[in-house]
Amino acid sequence: MTENLLETASERPVEEPLPIEGESKRLTRRQLIIRRFLRNRTAVVGVFTLVALIILALIGPNLINWTYDYVDRRAYLKPPSDRHWLGTTQGGRDMLALTLRGLRKSLLIGLLVAILSTSIAAIVGSFAAYFGGWFERVALWVTDLLLVIPAFLLIAVMTTGGPKGAQAWILLVVLLAAFGWMLSARVVRSLSLSVKEREYVHAAKFMGLSSPLTITRHILPNISSLLIIDATLNVGGAILAETGLSFFGFGVQSPDTSLGTLLGDGARQVNSFPWLFVGPAIAVVLLVLSVNAVGDGLRDALDPTSASGGSAR
Repeated sequence: MTENLLETASERPVEEPLPIEGESKRLTRRQLIIRRFLRNRTAVVGVFTLVALIILALIGPNLINWTYDYVDRRAYLKPPSDRHWLGTTQGGRDMLALTLRGLRKSLLIGLLVAILSTSIAAIVGSFAAYFGGWFERVALWVTDLLLVIPAFLLIAVMTTGGPKGAQAWILLVVLLAAFGWMLSARVVRSLSLSVKEREYVHAAKFMGLSSPLTITRHILPNISSLLIIDATLNVGGAILAETGLSFFGFGVQSPDTSLGTLLGDGARQVNSFPWLFVGPAIAVVLLVLSVNAVGDGLRDALDPTSASGGSAR
């Protein structure tokens, strides 16, 4: 009888243990960041708006009948119509084509400035923290000196005496990046001071890894969250800076155009011909708001102490 019971028990299917109530699947850090980011509705709207603006800037000029430099001799300073959806300028140029061209140029300038300024901040801040001594003192002295210089006025003067024409925006990118990295470099230095004391950094030194490789392989990857957020927010700041300079005639030069250039030209006639100002103004507002929303969402998602991203689970 005992053998029969054993055979019966062996033939029964093994029941799987029931999951413990409240137990959840462990998520990776990337999944947690994505979940926290998606819970921020403002950031999600900002992503969709930014992607829509980028697509519009890239393929929009191919979907309309006018180019930004074409002159319609039958429509000088005309209001919006079926022929010109956003009206025309005093020179007969289509405002929609000009706005799309300005949007593309402002996006390009903002992206390049953000990449350059964040790269400079990462290099200066991490190298100053790693080497210390006289190198750190010189780096901090240069950083403090650039912080007290009136960057806007200096950029305006240098762009006025710089090259003119279609390539003038390159000098603007270089100058905006050269005067936009100082605060970020100080934050990078503070974070790098703590990271450089970790065991893996000391192990890399003992293994004979060179200082630049140690910084790029072991220090910068551990502060990459800050660099991503900084680069994202720098896009919006660079766009506003370019818009302000171009508004006063110190940025992008004719025959090229940007949103700041269009705003500067349209502001002179905004009361009489508002369509010259409204289109570029809406584009600037949407662009800057969407970039800042994405940057704030990334900051909340990457910061585990932030309550804005919700619970990590």
